Amino acid sequence: MTLEPWKRTMWILWFGVLFCSSSYTMSIPFLPLFLFDLGVDKSSVNLWAGIVHSSAFLMGAVMAPLWGMMADKYGKRKMVIRAGVSLAAIYALFAFVETPWQLVGVRMMQGFVGGFVPASMSIVASIAPKEKLGSSLGLMQAGTMTGGILGPLFGGTLAELFGIRHSFIAASLIILAASVAVIFWVKEGNSPAAKPSEGSGVKKLEPYTYRMAFRNKGLMGMLLVLVVFQLSINMIQPQLALHIADLGGEKGAMLSAGLVLSLIGVAGIIASPVWGRLGERKGYYRILVFCLLTAGTVVCMQYFVEVLWVFAAVQFLFGLFMAGVVPIVNTLMVQNTDEQFRGRSFGLTASANQFGSMLGPLLGGLLGLFLGLNWIFVATGVIMMFAGLTVMLSRRRTEGIKSPIRSS
Repeated sequence: MTLEPWKRTMWILWFGVLFCSSSYTMSIPFLPLFLFDLGVDKSSVNLWAGIVHSSAFLMGAVMAPLWGMMADKYGKRKMVIRAGVSLAAIYALFAFVETPWQLVGVRMMQGFVGGFVPASMSIVASIAPKEKLGSSLGLMQAGTMTGGILGPLFGGTLAELFGIRHSFIAASLIILAASVAVIFWVKEGNSPAAKPSEGSGVKKLEPYTYRMAFRNKGLMGMLLVLVVFQLSINMIQPQLALHIADLGGEKGAMLSAGLVLSLIGVAGIIASPVWGRLGERKGYYRILVFCLLTAGTVVCMQYFVEVLWVFAAVQFLFGLFMAGVVPIVNTLMVQNTDEQFRGRSFGLTASANQFGSMLGPLLGGLLGLFLGLNWIFVATGVIMMFAGLTVMLSRRRTEGIKSPIRSS
């Protein structure tokens, strides 16, 4: 049975984002433990973990709109390849870091060149039929989550057997493999933005400006949801490896952290496509509110957990509901933007993700320093529930969203 061209491209990109996510989660979640190897004291490791995580997101938030604009101008496929090859080189640099400040510097370089996943999502959003948009983006999110499983498992195993520096080299080779796959097998002929007609080019993109995007209430609302969601998630993310080590003991901490962190990825594989299909049938806003409220309630339960296996079970449950937020937001964003703005709109979502991911570790590091990790779980849950209630009330006040970016 031969796949339709758009499905074939989607599945190639699915494996691409899987490899990209795997390379990321093989190494980045273990950076707080890597800080001990770089001479950081336990008393200050929480704050350093926040700084290290936030540094890449700061650069990513600034650069994402630029990469999105270049994707619309020069082609999304080129941006996928650019990001993949650059990240392969930067992951290799992690293996040679000797001080915490060098680690911060390499993380900033990582944030500067990012964009593999948003550009891949943008291609899929451009080629998927309208009636398959939610499930297609949900499937792509599941690919990211699949990488979230494989990465911590392989990364934790490599770190235990050979040291964390070898896991950085492995991550470099994996993202390079993903880039090579895109070079040889992904064509962008299905996307109108990839090959503008003669005499159009930049001029055709001029009516669809960033200034108009900021007047698009639907798009701005979804960007704000992404900022808040990523802020809440990343309040706890840098601390999880340390918390797992405290619950399970320092012996085999890398492997235990890898196994537990991978459970969110398992949940994402199961749930992301399901949420996309439910959004197509029941309404995307309804599913978004349900996921935010339920995920916030579940993560608050971590306050009471003091046993590793219970912590792992609650993490899995949290992952089931958390997995619905990003694909639903991406689908709503696509519905409220024009095709020729697609690369830049995904650039804006990447910037929102990065901005929230930058603020989250800093806020979480400060809360961990003064209040302890259990209260970070509570703060995370409250923020997510507040976001869900805000979306619900806002939706009730308006029956629809008219987009100044959508063409007539």
